[in-house]
Amino acid sequence: MCGCCFRGSSIYSGCAGVFLGAPPFIGVLGSISCLPKTPGSSMESVPDDVLVRILAGLPAEELVLVCRLVCNQWKNIVDGADLWQMKCHQEGFDEMETGNWKTVYFLKKRKKNLIKNPCGEEGFEFWDEIQNEGDGWNIEELPGDCGMEFPTEGVQKYYASSFEWCSKSQLIDLLQEGYCEELMDVEQPHIMINDWYAARSDAGCLYELCVQLLSDTRDVMTEYKSEIITIPQDTDGGWNQLSHTFSGYGPGVRFIRFQHGGQDAVYWKGWFGVRVTNSSVTIVP
Repeated sequence: MCGCCFRGSSIYSGCAGVFLGAPPFIGVLGSISCLPKTPGSSMESVPDDVLVRILAGLPAEELVLVCRLVCNQWKNIVDGADLWQMKCHQEGFDEMETGNWKTVYFLKKRKKNLIKNPCGEEGFEFWDEIQNEGDGWNIEELPGDCGMEFPTEGVQKYYASSFEWCSKSQLIDLLQEGYCEELMDVEQPHIMINDWYAARSDAGCLYELCVQLLSDTRDVMTEYKSEIITIPQDTDGGWNQLSHTFSGYGPGVRFIRFQHGGQDAVYWKGWFGVRVTNSSVTIVP
Protein backbone atom coordinates (compact mmCIF):
# COMPACT_ATOMS: atom_id res chain seq x y z
CA MET A 1 0.00 0.00 0.00
CA CYS A 2 1.32 3.43 -0.88
CA GLY A 3 2.36 5.63 2.04
CA CYS A 4 -0.01 8.31 0.78
CA CYS A 5 -2.94 6.12 1.83
CA PHE A 6 -2.03 6.57 5.51
CA ARG A 7 -3.92 9.69 6.55
CA GLY A 8 -3.99 10.88 10.14
CA SER A 9 -3.28 13.73 12.50
CA SER A 10 0.34 13.72 11.36
CA ILE A 11 0.77 15.05 7.83
CA TYR A 12 3.77 12.78 7.49
CA SER A 13 1.50 9.74 7.55
CA GLY A 14 0.77 10.72 3.97
CA CYS A 15 4.36 11.48 3.00
CA ALA A 16 6.53 8.79 4.56
CA GLY A 17 5.96 6.11 1.94
CA VAL A 18 6.74 8.48 -0.90
CA PHE A 19 9.63 10.19 0.90
CA LEU A 20 11.47 7.14 2.09
CA GLY A 21 10.09 4.15 0.20
CA ALA A 22 7.63 1.45 1.19
CA PRO A 23 8.24 0.50 4.83
CA PRO A 24 9.99 -2.84 5.40
CA PHE A 25 8.06 -3.36 8.66
CA ILE A 26 11.12 -4.92 10.24
CA GLY A 27 13.26 -3.94 13.17
CA VAL A 28 10.41 -2.69 15.34
CA LEU A 29 9.98 -5.93 17.26
CA GLY A 30 13.71 -6.18 17.78
CA SER A 31 13.72 -2.78 19.40
CA ILE A 32 10.66 -3.57 21.50
CA SER A 33 12.55 -6.54 22.91
CA CYS A 34 14.85 -4.05 24.62
CA LEU A 35 11.98 -2.77 26.80
CA PRO A 36 11.89 -3.86 30.46
CA LYS A 37 9.93 -7.04 31.03
CA THR A 38 8.38 -7.29 34.49
CA PRO A 39 5.26 -9.20 35.52
CA GLY A 40 2.14 -7.16 34.89
CA SER A 41 4.01 -4.39 33.09
CA SER A 42 2.65 -2.74 29.96
CA MET A 43 4.15 -0.63 27.23
CA GLU A 44 2.50 2.42 28.79
CA SER A 45 4.59 1.91 31.94
CA VAL A 46 7.82 2.59 30.06
CA PRO A 47 8.94 6.21 30.62
CA ASP A 48 8.64 8.48 27.60
CA ASP A 49 12.32 9.44 27.65
CA VAL A 50 13.30 5.76 27.43
CA LEU A 51 10.93 5.17 24.53
CA VAL A 52 12.25 8.25 22.73
CA ARG A 53 15.81 6.89 22.87
CA ILE A 54 14.67 3.47 21.62
CA LEU A 55 12.39 4.72 18.87
CA ALA A 56 14.99 7.23 17.64
CA GLY A 57 16.99 4.27 16.35
CA LEU A 58 14.22 3.20 13.95
CA PRO A 59 13.78 4.34 10.34
CA ALA A 60 11.44 7.28 9.93
CA GLU A 61 8.97 5.33 7.79
CA GLU A 62 8.55 2.68 10.49
CA LEU A 63 7.94 5.38 13.07
CA VAL A 64 5.23 7.08 11.05
CA LEU A 65 3.55 4.08 9.46
CA VAL A 66 3.95 1.43 12.16
CA CYS A 67 4.86 2.79 15.58
CA ARG A 68 2.10 5.41 15.65
CA LEU A 69 -0.42 2.56 15.48
CA VAL A 70 0.89 0.63 18.51
CA CYS A 71 -0.75 2.69 21.28
CA ASN A 72 -1.55 6.26 22.28
CA GLN A 73 1.75 6.67 24.12
CA TRP A 74 3.76 5.74 21.03
CA LYS A 75 1.56 7.89 18.81
CA ASN A 76 2.11 10.91 21.03
CA ILE A 77 5.86 10.34 21.03
CA VAL A 78 6.03 9.99 17.24
CA ASP A 79 3.91 13.11 16.82
CA GLY A 80 5.97 15.05 19.37
CA ALA A 81 9.13 17.10 19.02
CA ASP A 82 11.61 15.25 21.26
CA LEU A 83 11.90 12.15 19.07
CA TRP A 84 12.51 14.12 15.88
CA GLN A 85 14.92 16.49 17.57
CA MET A 86 16.96 13.46 18.62
CA LYS A 87 16.83 11.98 15.10
CA CYS A 88 17.91 15.34 13.67
CA HIS A 89 20.84 15.39 16.10
CA GLN A 90 21.81 11.85 15.03
CA GLU A 91 21.90 13.00 11.40
CA GLY A 92 23.75 16.24 12.17
CA PHE A 93 20.67 18.36 11.41
CA ASP A 94 21.14 20.59 14.44
CA GLU A 95 20.30 23.92 12.86
CA MET A 96 16.67 24.75 13.61
CA GLU A 97 15.17 26.63 10.64
CA THR A 98 11.55 25.94 11.60
CA GLY A 99 9.43 25.27 14.65
CA ASN A 100 8.84 21.66 13.60
CA TRP A 101 11.71 19.19 14.05
CA LYS A 102 9.82 16.58 12.04
CA THR A 103 9.71 18.97 9.09
CA VAL A 104 13.45 19.56 9.41
CA TYR A 105 14.15 15.83 9.46
CA PHE A 106 11.97 14.81 6.53
CA LEU A 107 12.98 17.70 4.27
CA LYS A 108 16.71 17.42 4.96
CA LYS A 109 16.68 13.66 4.43
CA ARG A 110 14.87 14.18 1.16
CA LYS A 111 16.81 17.24 -0.01
CA LYS A 112 17.95 16.99 -3.62
CA ASN A 113 18.14 19.08 -6.76
CA LEU A 114 14.79 18.77 -8.53
CA ILE A 115 16.29 20.10 -11.78
CA LYS A 116 17.48 17.14 -13.82
CA ASN A 117 20.54 17.43 -16.06
CA PRO A 118 21.34 20.99 -14.95
CA CYS A 119 24.79 21.12 -16.55
CA GLY A 120 24.22 19.51 -19.94
CA GLU A 121 25.95 16.22 -19.17
CA GLU A 122 23.01 14.42 -20.81
CA GLY A 123 22.53 16.82 -23.68
CA PHE A 124 19.04 18.31 -23.61
CA GLU A 125 17.44 15.37 -21.80
CA PHE A 126 14.66 16.49 -19.40
CA TRP A 127 14.53 20.03 -20.84
CA ASP A 128 11.29 21.10 -22.54
CA GLU A 129 9.92 24.07 -24.47
CA ILE A 130 13.34 24.58 -25.99
CA GLN A 131 13.52 27.78 -28.00
CA ASN A 132 16.44 27.65 -30.43
CA GLU A 133 16.62 31.01 -32.15
CA GLY A 134 19.72 32.16 -34.00
CA ASP A 135 22.01 29.14 -34.04
CA GLY A 136 20.19 27.71 -31.01
CA TRP A 137 21.61 26.33 -27.80
CA ASN A 138 25.03 24.69 -27.73
CA ILE A 139 26.67 22.62 -24.99
CA GLU A 140 30.31 23.47 -24.31
CA GLU A 141 33.08 22.38 -21.97
CA LEU A 142 34.20 24.69 -19.19
CA PRO A 143 35.85 27.16 -19.15
CA GLY A 144 35.06 27.67 -22.86
CA ASP A 145 36.45 30.36 -25.13
CA CYS A 146 36.84 33.69 -23.33
CA GLY A 147 35.36 32.20 -20.17
CA MET A 148 36.30 31.29 -16.62
CA GLU A 149 36.23 28.06 -14.64
CA PHE A 150 33.17 27.42 -12.50
CA PRO A 151 33.70 28.46 -8.85
CA THR A 152 32.99 24.99 -7.43
CA GLU A 153 34.23 21.55 -8.44
CA GLY A 154 32.13 19.05 -10.32
CA VAL A 155 30.63 21.31 -12.99
CA GLN A 156 32.16 20.48 -16.37
CA LYS A 157 29.74 21.84 -18.97
CA TYR A 158 27.33 24.68 -19.65
CA TYR A 159 24.65 25.68 -22.15
CA ALA A 160 25.56 28.56 -24.48
CA SER A 161 22.93 30.69 -26.24
CA SER A 162 23.13 32.38 -29.61
CA PHE A 163 22.50 35.75 -31.31
CA GLU A 164 18.72 35.54 -30.92
CA TRP A 165 16.67 34.55 -27.90
CA CYS A 166 17.14 30.98 -26.64
CA SER A 167 15.25 29.51 -23.69
CA LYS A 168 14.49 26.14 -22.09
CA SER A 169 12.37 24.93 -19.20
CA GLN A 170 11.58 22.04 -16.88
CA LEU A 171 8.29 21.16 -15.18
CA ILE A 172 8.69 19.61 -11.73
CA ASP A 173 5.89 17.38 -10.42
CA LEU A 174 6.14 17.73 -6.63
CA LEU A 175 3.99 14.70 -5.80
CA GLN A 176 6.05 12.54 -8.15
CA GLU A 177 9.21 13.81 -6.46
CA GLY A 178 7.89 12.79 -3.03
CA TYR A 179 6.44 16.05 -1.70
CA CYS A 180 2.85 15.17 -0.83
CA GLU A 181 -0.12 17.50 -0.71
CA GLU A 182 -0.30 17.70 3.09
CA LEU A 183 3.34 18.74 3.40
CA MET A 184 3.10 21.42 0.72
CA ASP A 185 -0.24 22.77 1.97
CA VAL A 186 0.30 22.72 5.73
CA GLU A 187 4.04 23.22 6.21
CA GLN A 188 4.64 25.17 2.99
CA PRO A 189 8.41 24.54 3.06
CA HIS A 190 10.74 27.02 1.42
CA ILE A 191 11.38 26.51 -2.29
CA MET A 192 14.91 27.64 -3.07
CA ILE A 193 15.93 28.58 -6.61
CA ASN A 194 19.51 28.99 -7.83
CA ASP A 195 20.86 29.59 -11.31
CA TRP A 196 24.31 30.42 -12.61
CA TYR A 197 24.99 32.54 -15.69
CA ALA A 198 27.98 34.14 -17.38
CA ALA A 199 28.98 36.12 -20.45
CA ARG A 200 31.99 35.64 -22.64
CA SER A 201 34.65 38.24 -21.90
CA ASP A 202 34.53 39.42 -25.53
CA ALA A 203 30.74 39.72 -25.95
CA GLY A 204 27.95 41.18 -23.87
CA CYS A 205 24.76 39.20 -23.27
CA LEU A 206 21.21 39.23 -21.94
CA TYR A 207 19.81 36.78 -19.37
CA GLU A 208 16.42 36.14 -17.76
CA LEU A 209 15.04 33.66 -15.21
CA CYS A 210 11.37 32.89 -14.56
CA VAL A 211 10.11 30.36 -11.98
CA GLN A 212 6.40 29.70 -11.45
CA LEU A 213 4.57 27.79 -8.73
CA LEU A 214 1.59 26.02 -10.28
CA SER A 215 -1.63 24.42 -9.03
CA ASP A 216 -2.78 20.89 -9.87
CA THR A 217 -4.37 22.33 -13.03
CA ARG A 218 -1.09 24.15 -13.76
CA ASP A 219 -2.49 27.61 -13.15
CA VAL A 220 0.14 30.10 -11.97
CA MET A 221 -0.20 30.72 -8.22
CA THR A 222 2.86 32.92 -7.87
CA GLU A 223 6.04 33.52 -9.80
CA TYR A 224 9.48 35.03 -9.63
CA LYS A 225 10.70 36.73 -12.78
CA SER A 226 14.01 38.50 -12.90
CA GLU A 227 14.52 41.60 -14.93
CA ILE A 228 16.38 41.06 -18.17
CA ILE A 229 19.93 41.23 -16.90
CA THR A 230 22.49 42.80 -19.22
CA ILE A 231 26.17 41.97 -18.96
CA PRO A 232 28.26 44.45 -20.95
CA GLN A 233 31.00 43.52 -23.37
CA ASP A 234 34.58 43.25 -22.11
CA THR A 235 33.84 41.81 -18.67
CA ASP A 236 35.99 39.09 -17.09
CA GLY A 237 33.67 36.22 -18.11
CA GLY A 238 33.10 35.21 -14.48
CA TRP A 239 30.08 33.29 -13.23
CA ASN A 240 27.16 35.00 -11.46
CA GLN A 241 24.58 33.38 -9.19
CA LEU A 242 20.92 34.38 -9.11
CA SER A 243 18.88 33.11 -6.15
CA HIS A 244 15.31 33.38 -4.96
CA THR A 245 13.36 31.67 -2.16
CA PHE A 246 9.59 31.19 -2.18
CA SER A 247 7.87 31.15 1.22
CA GLY A 248 4.33 31.63 2.49
CA TYR A 249 2.95 30.86 -0.96
CA GLY A 250 -0.31 29.34 0.27
CA PRO A 251 -1.82 25.86 -0.17
CA GLY A 252 -2.25 24.20 -3.54
CA VAL A 253 1.24 24.21 -5.08
CA ARG A 254 1.72 20.97 -7.04
CA PHE A 255 4.18 21.85 -9.84
CA ILE A 256 7.15 24.15 -10.37
CA ARG A 257 8.06 25.49 -13.79
CA PHE A 258 11.68 26.63 -14.17
CA GLN A 259 12.61 28.59 -17.29
CA HIS A 260 15.70 30.56 -18.21
CA GLY A 261 17.23 31.96 -21.36
CA GLY A 262 19.08 34.73 -23.10
CA GLN A 263 21.16 35.76 -26.08
CA ASP A 264 24.21 37.79 -26.99
CA ALA A 265 24.18 41.58 -27.14
CA VAL A 266 26.37 41.92 -30.23
CA TYR A 267 24.42 39.78 -32.73
CA TRP A 268 27.39 37.64 -33.76
CA LYS A 269 26.76 34.31 -35.48
CA GLY A 270 27.57 31.34 -33.29
CA TRP A 271 27.30 31.00 -29.51
CA PHE A 272 28.34 34.30 -28.00
CA GLY A 273 25.25 34.65 -25.78
CA VAL A 274 24.65 33.97 -22.11
CA ARG A 275 26.00 30.75 -20.63
CA VAL A 276 23.94 28.90 -18.00
CA THR A 277 24.67 25.88 -15.82
CA ASN A 278 24.20 24.25 -12.41
CA SER A 279 20.56 25.32 -12.10
CA SER A 280 18.82 24.03 -8.98
CA VAL A 281 15.43 23.87 -7.26
CA THR A 282 15.40 22.48 -3.72
CA ILE A 283 12.74 22.12 -1.02
CA VAL A 284 14.11 23.14 2.37
CA PRO A 285 12.74 23.73 5.91
